[in-house]
Amino acid sequence: MMTGKRKIGGTCYFKVDGQQLSLNGSVEVPMNTVIREDLVGIDGSVHYKETHRAPYIKAEFKVERSFPIEKLTTADEMTITAELANGMVYVLSGAWLSGESSHNADEGTVEMEFHGDEGFYQ
Repeated sequence: MMTGKRKIGGTCYFKVDGQQLSLNGSVEVPMNTVIREDLVGIDGSVHYKETHRAPYIKAEFKVERSFPIEKLTTADEMTITAELANGMVYVLSGAWLSGESSHNADEGTVEMEFHGDEGFYQ
């Protein structure tokens, strides 16, 4: 994907197992999957603890007649690729739909969040 050096937002492409879906708006991917939380002692010492969170990708889609509802709501080994406007590509493997997902028929959209075994930038 060719992009200018200064472009950091805008057009994105989203594919599930090679099938491109039509995005309506935002795409969100994590920058980190290790979360550090401060532990401050009463003596002023500062340390931290680490916890992990699942790799994920969140987006809002247009629900066209051909939208693959069955696949997205039942599959648990999908490969999802998001080609971001800044030229970065995020890949989520072993993915499944996480949480609830509702079709907003008035707007023709759905927000979906997928979690997976591994997420990385190419």
